[in-house]
Amino acid sequence: MEQFILLFRGSDVYQQDRSPEALQKLTVKMIDWVDQLVKNGHHVSSERFQQSGRQINGTKRTVTDTPFGNAKDVIGGCTIVLARNIAEAVEIARVCPILETNANIEIRPIQSV
Repeated sequence: MEQFILLFRGSDVYQQDRSPEALQKLTVKMIDWVDQLVKNGHHVSSERFQQSGRQINGTKRTVTDTPFGNAKDVIGGCTIVLARNIAEAVEIARVCPILETNANIEIRPIQSV
């Protein structure tokens, strides 16, 4: 089995006009999805990111006070899964409830050393 990171980007629930209830509903669905991953032996780790941070850019190492670009570029969290190959990782990600909120999931293999 290989490890893949699923990066969750750009969910509509993080827009200012969305209610706290929308985020709570998504949170419950995400917890249920992760529980299913655990039961199926696919889950390694999950993390939800705070909406603060810093970026360091370029050769001048300029620091900015935000880790974000456009709203659709915001990475809200990640999950690491075990899968036989990237096709299976895609199928695992395809049923993630965050996609119901117009999000994007980037799936990347984790290189072992």
